[in-house]
Amino acid sequence: MRNYEIMFIVKPTISEEDIKKVASNFQKTLEKNGAKVTNVDAWGQRTLAYEIKKGNDTYKSGYYYVINLDAKDDKAVKEFDRLALINSDVIRHLVIRKDK
Repeated sequence: MRNYEIMFIVKPTISEEDIKKVASNFQKTLEKNGAKVTNVDAWGQRTLAYEIKKGNDTYKSGYYYVINLDAKDDKAVKEFDRLALINSDVIRHLVIRKDK
């Protein structure tokens, strides 16, 4: 099993309900693609280290989420990466494979 950590930042201009929905949808996507989610940690809204421009908007803060998961292969992680890139509510994301 491979152990991954995913961090993503959701833009702060949407409602709290929509922010939770984005995180929930990502978790469901990971599980549907064979990953076992071991932990979901919502860090809440934090100030970014630098301004991020996405489209016509500039963000100085965002809602941080960290998901830890185990997977047999990288199918779930690749699907997450694909969806995070096209989701307009996600400012940034990062996937790290942890070595044991």
